[in-house]
Amino acid sequence: MSITDPLLSIVIPVYNEVNSVLELIRLVQKEPHRKEIIIVDDCSSDGTREHLQKLDAPNIRLFLNERNQGKGFCLQKGFAEARGDIVIIQDADLEYYPDEYGALIQKIVEGKADVVYGSRFLGAHRAFLYWHFLGNTVINLIANVALNTCLTDLMTCYKALRRPVLQSLTLKANRFGIEPEITAEVFKRGYRVYEVPISYNGRGLDEGKKIKWTDFFSCVYWLLRSMLRGVDVGQDTLLKIRLMKRNNRWTYTMLKPFLGAAILELGAGMGTFSRMLIGRGRRVTLLEANPEYARMLGEQFVGNPDVTILHADAIVVDSAVGTTRFDTVVANNLLEHISDDVNLVQRVARILLPGGRLILVVPAHPRLFGAFDKAAGHYRRYRRADLRKLVESQGFAVETMCYMNALSAIGWFVQFGLLRGKRMPGSSARLVDRFIPAIAAVERAVKPPFGLWLFCVARRAGSA
Repeated sequence: MSITDPLLSIVIPVYNEVNSVLELIRLVQKEPHRKEIIIVDDCSSDGTREHLQKLDAPNIRLFLNERNQGKGFCLQKGFAEARGDIVIIQDADLEYYPDEYGALIQKIVEGKADVVYGSRFLGAHRAFLYWHFLGNTVINLIANVALNTCLTDLMTCYKALRRPVLQSLTLKANRFGIEPEITAEVFKRGYRVYEVPISYNGRGLDEGKKIKWTDFFSCVYWLLRSMLRGVDVGQDTLLKIRLMKRNNRWTYTMLKPFLGAAILELGAGMGTFSRMLIGRGRRVTLLEANPEYARMLGEQFVGNPDVTILHADAIVVDSAVGTTRFDTVVANNLLEHISDDVNLVQRVARILLPGGRLILVVPAHPRLFGAFDKAAGHYRRYRRADLRKLVESQGFAVETMCYMNALSAIGWFVQFGLLRGKRMPGSSARLVDRFIPAIAAVERAVKPPFGLWLFCVARRAGSA
């Protein structure tokens, strides 16, 4: 989604830059975009702080650290105060040129990028310190291999991020480690990243360059630490489910015979399952409460006239869809997230055509409810009898109901019950996915008496 006339939040960490900071601020103010300037002084002792305190402009906000905390601390403080559509990091020296903001934010404004790096190595640059260049090259190589990407300049100051993206990141590094930490956080969440060439007037150590050779090891540490640190449980699970292609295909195979021509998917998430529903002459509506996921869905299917994206909570689905009616409603791993599941099923009944189907995939067996379910925001796991009672109480007739993936239920009990795990291990997800074709074949022949999931197709009363 493109942004019209964006407000830029320029976050400037400052420490002992008396010779350059006022000129830098003048250049930032001269740049033509709407902007707010957030300055965080890191307890400067060379007169910088006194100059900053004399600034008098309505779009400048100044924050003063009581003691020196580091660049990362200052950036985190500035990010927390940002109100703009796009946040840009700006060092307080004159190594970077504010008149290049337009090029830096263009892809974000056009709706094509979530994050843009200004690469010093793609643009015109002053010849600068070889050992710094070598350090950049090595840490870029480590990041590119580990994150499977092709960045040229991870340590660049010029990073522009949509503010919602920035707010989703977990940042802990207080010094220069925040640069690789931002990169790891951005890539592991699957955001769209562009690089654009920028100019660079690199300084030498005698000109005030503050990063030291020892910071290289700190940066590698924060890169690896950030990669190993999980995102929030919900997003972490969605990212891992996206990789479980065999499992997703099995689920689709189960519900495919029951799909109609006008489908509503509740809680579409990142669109992993949605892509299977689309096509074959179907009209598909995707409803998603998370604004970032709804935006991602809009970008994925922007050119498909048969797909409609609705940003709304599932519990108000009847008002969200208006007068539109459907012959199929799919809720794949959603019902357990709804506190009042009876109310939701009742609302779904209102928007289904007579004879229309509600297709549910829900976690099975209350005894498997554990730390993961709590961390993921689940209210319950379902017994077969309870799920039947739920749908039948709202006028549905159960066409089919069965357990899925009995083998994984055993592993689930060990991982999340006995061991109290809170996240789905990536290695376990990949291993299970390899065996899905064999598990599915066995369960087609012999219906198991238990399973990790319950699959249910319920039909609304009336003729289709």
